[in-house]
Amino acid sequence: MNNSLLAQLKEMTKVVADTGDLEAIRRFRPEDATTNPSLILQAAQQEDRRERLAVIARESADIDEAVDRVAVEIGTEISELVPGFVSTEVSSRLSFDRDATIKKAHSLIERYARNGVGAERILIKTASTWEGIQAARQLERDGIRTNLTLLFGFAQARACADAGATLISPFVGRILDWHKAQNPDGDFSGENDPGVASVKRIFEYYKAHGYATIVMGASFRNLDEIKHLAGCDRLTISPALLNELDEQQGHLERQLNAAAASESAASPLGEPDFRWAMNDDEMANDKLAEGIRKFMADQKKLEELLGKLRQQ
Repeated sequence: MNNSLLAQLKEMTKVVADTGDLEAIRRFRPEDATTNPSLILQAAQQEDRRERLAVIARESADIDEAVDRVAVEIGTEISELVPGFVSTEVSSRLSFDRDATIKKAHSLIERYARNGVGAERILIKTASTWEGIQAARQLERDGIRTNLTLLFGFAQARACADAGATLISPFVGRILDWHKAQNPDGDFSGENDPGVASVKRIFEYYKAHGYATIVMGASFRNLDEIKHLAGCDRLTISPALLNELDEQQGHLERQLNAAAASESAASPLGEPDFRWAMNDDEMANDKLAEGIRKFMADQKKLEELLGKLRQQ
């Protein structure tokens, strides 16, 4: 009988692979898989993909189309290995453009459909800016499920739930990174980890107010963070940490329990209040902006790679 921490975690939380590595997905058999521009870039740089990428680059009308085709092709491969959702991210360039995000999302879903993957299998990822959240609101009405990512602040979580997003990805490790930089000598172990505390607060708020939006903790720095979020709806975990969980034995105790929540009414968060709350939350404001820049930097590297292949 497998008594690994990973096996126990799967009994209380849906485990999601945070990777585009097909071999890792085959090994750990997650429920879902998530990708982002950085992970797509890593997957695209694998030597066994180079010839196929060159074909895509040359066949595409432009680099923008080539990037979309690569993301959907990798997502399609992943969809054959997991039973649940595959998350595909809209370009970070569109983080502050609601209408362009909606248009791009429909285009990606249509591209998946041509590959035989239905919309019910795909989560369109957008940054948790006000514009990204409002795009998700419309996409959910259009029958396209969404994953709101780069989520660092409670105001973002409230607005995502109000919009009816299928899933949110509150980042744990990057919140910890920010606090460590501000207070290098601070004790951030266990429940003192501000990223862990953030996800717990969101989880308890969602369950207390009856929101259907799935809470999926993301961006982990160590096993301790994962252990302290056991029982969360979903956790998206890198192959390295999945391997550590798989190799460790011992008892894993549930930390979050939806059944313990008692429902109460919640008031919607309007745009002025959202923007003020984000402005007032230095960490969330800093990390959201930084995350968008980093994802965009990796997308530009992918565009450069495809541009070179296009010319060969």
